[in-house]
Amino acid sequence: MKIKQLTIRIIAFLLIISINEKPVNAANKTTINRIEPPFWWTEFKNPSLQLMVYGERISETRPEINYDGVELVTFTAVENPNYLFIDLRLSPKVKAGTFDIVFKQNGKIILSAPYELKARQNGSSERVGFNTSDVMYLIMPDRFANGDPSNDSKPDQLEKVNRINPNGRHGGDLKGIQDNLDYLKENGYTAIWVNPVLENNMPEFSYHGYSTTDFYKVDSRFGTNADYQQLSAEAKKRGIKMVMDMIFNHCGSSHWWMKDMPMKDWINGFPNYKITNHRKSVTQDPYVAEVDSRELTDGWFVPTMPDLNQRNPYLAKYLIQNSIWWIEYAGLDGIRMDTYPYPDKLMMADWTCKVMEEYPNFNIVGEEWNLNQAAVSFWQKGKINPNGYTSCLPSLMDFPIQDAIVRAMNENYGLNRLYETLALDHLYPKADNLVIFADNHDTERFFTAIGEDVSKLKTAVTFLMTTRGIPQVYYGGEILMTGFKREGDGFLRKDFPGGWQGDQVNGFTGVGLTSAQLDAQQFMKKLINWRKGKDLIHNGMLKHYYPKDNFYVYFRYNEKETVMVILNMNSEEKTINTNRFAESLKGFTSAKEVMSGKIVNDLNNIVMPAKTSMVLELK
Repeated sequence: MKIKQLTIRIIAFLLIISINEKPVNAANKTTINRIEPPFWWTEFKNPSLQLMVYGERISETRPEINYDGVELVTFTAVENPNYLFIDLRLSPKVKAGTFDIVFKQNGKIILSAPYELKARQNGSSERVGFNTSDVMYLIMPDRFANGDPSNDSKPDQLEKVNRINPNGRHGGDLKGIQDNLDYLKENGYTAIWVNPVLENNMPEFSYHGYSTTDFYKVDSRFGTNADYQQLSAEAKKRGIKMVMDMIFNHCGSSHWWMKDMPMKDWINGFPNYKITNHRKSVTQDPYVAEVDSRELTDGWFVPTMPDLNQRNPYLAKYLIQNSIWWIEYAGLDGIRMDTYPYPDKLMMADWTCKVMEEYPNFNIVGEEWNLNQAAVSFWQKGKINPNGYTSCLPSLMDFPIQDAIVRAMNENYGLNRLYETLALDHLYPKADNLVIFADNHDTERFFTAIGEDVSKLKTAVTFLMTTRGIPQVYYGGEILMTGFKREGDGFLRKDFPGGWQGDQVNGFTGVGLTSAQLDAQQFMKKLINWRKGKDLIHNGMLKHYYPKDNFYVYFRYNEKETVMVILNMNSEEKTINTNRFAESLKGFTSAKEVMSGKIVNDLNNIVMPAKTSMVLELK
C-alpha cells in the first residue's frame, strides 16, 4: 500500500513538472526574428563585435559559439526580455566562414542561428574617399530617374506612388541612377552623394529618406541591398565614388523597434517628448546651462522622428557598426552625416575615430548648417577647442561659403563676400577638405536665388570649380532647375526631366531643353572636365586679391603651373589693369582662356565683357 501511494505521488510530481516546463513548440516559445549586424567581416583592426539579437523571450537563453578565432566574451540581457546583446572578440587569424550560434535553456539547445564572417576585399582598408580632386553630384533618388516602374508602390510599404503630390513618392530609384551613370561621367562628376536610401516605411513624406525604419535594408521602392551594391560597383567602373547619406540623430516613428524598444532610454523623451530647441551653439557654449544642452540633443525634430539616445552604449555601438557595415558591404567612398551637432557629441567623436581607424584614407562630411565659421570649424579634426573637444571628422559642409556665393551674386559689390569668407579660413584645420556648394536639397535652388540670371550662374560655377574645397552640384543645377523655398521642400526637389517615361523634356539627352539650359549644361560640363585633370586646383596654393571695381581676382598655382581667375560683376564691358597682381604675374607674358580657347597676349590690360568670368592658364 505504501509503495502504491509513493508511486502515485511520484507520478503526480512528474506531471506537475511536465505541466510547468513549457515545451519548445508552445505558443510563447523562444524565437529569433533578427540578428544585427546580419553578417560581418574578418580582419578589422577593432576585434570586437556586438550582436543585437531580437526575438520572443530570447534573453532567457544562454548563447554559445564554437568556432576557431571567435570568442564569446559576454552576453547581456537588458530590461526587455526580447533582446540579447552578444559581445564577441574576433582573432586576427579568424577565417571567413559560417558558424552556429546556439541558444540554450536548462543546458539544452532550443535554437540555433547561422552567422557568417566574410573575407574583406583586398585593399578595402586603403580605399581613398572623396577628396579635392572630385566634383560631387547630389541626387535625391526618388526625384532623379525611374528606372524600374514595377517597384513604385510595394504591398509592404505604407505610402504608395503619387507623382502629382510634390511631397509624395514619385518613383525614382537606384536603377534610374545606374542607368544614367554615363551621363554623370560625361559631365565630369567623380562622386555621387545620394540622399538616404534605407527603408522609410512611413505613412507620408517618406520620399526624402530621413526617417529610417530599418538601418540594414534599402527601401524596396528604391530597390534592394544588392541593387545598391551594384550601383556602387557600376559607378566605380566609371571612376565615380559613392557617398552614403546617414542619420544618427533620429529614426522614423515606424521603425520596427518603436513597437518593442530594447530599453527605456533607447529613445530620448519617449513617450513624452519635446521638440528640439535647435540652439546648436549650446554644443560649444562655455557658459551653457544643462537644460539648454539637453533640449537640443534630446529634443525631437518632429513627432515622426524619434530622437535616438547615443549615450546608450548599446545604441552607440549599433550605429557605429552599422556605418562600418555599409562601407564594407557597398564599397562606399564617403559618408555624409545629417544634422551633425544634434546627437551626443562625444559619441559622434568616437564614431568618426572608429571609422577612420578602419579606413584611414576615407572621408566623412558632417552637416553643420551654420553661417559662422567658428561654429563649423569646431567639429573638424585637428581643431584645438578651448573646451578640449576633439574628433576625427575630416570634412564639413561649408554653409558659410554657400551663403556668401548667393549674396555675392545678388548684392552690389557682393564679391567682397567671397573674399571675406575665405579670409577666415585660418579657423579651419583643413579648409581644403570642406565641401563647397551653391545649393542642396534643403536650400532654395541657386538659379532661383539669383533671379534666374545665367551670367551669374556661370560666375558662381567658375568660383566653385576653381577655389579651394570639394565642389558639390545639386542635381539639375546644370540644366537650370528652379524652386522657391517658400513653396515647400517638395518644390526644391522636383523630378529631373527625362527621368520618367513620357517626359517631353529630357535633361540627359538634351531633347526639349532651352538654349539657355543647353548653354549652362555645356558650360559646366567643359569646366568640370577641365578641373578633373588639374592638380593645381586639387592641391595647389591659393592667393587672392581684395575685390575692387567689382572684380575679384585670385590665382591657383603650384611649382609647375599657374591659373588666374577673374570674376567680373560689372554690368558693362570693363578693362582690368593688372598692375596690382604683379607678384603673381611675374614671369608670365600670355595666357590661354580655358572656356573659349582664346589666347590673351596682353596681360597688362585684360578686357572683360559684362558679367563674365575668365580662367586663364598663364604661359
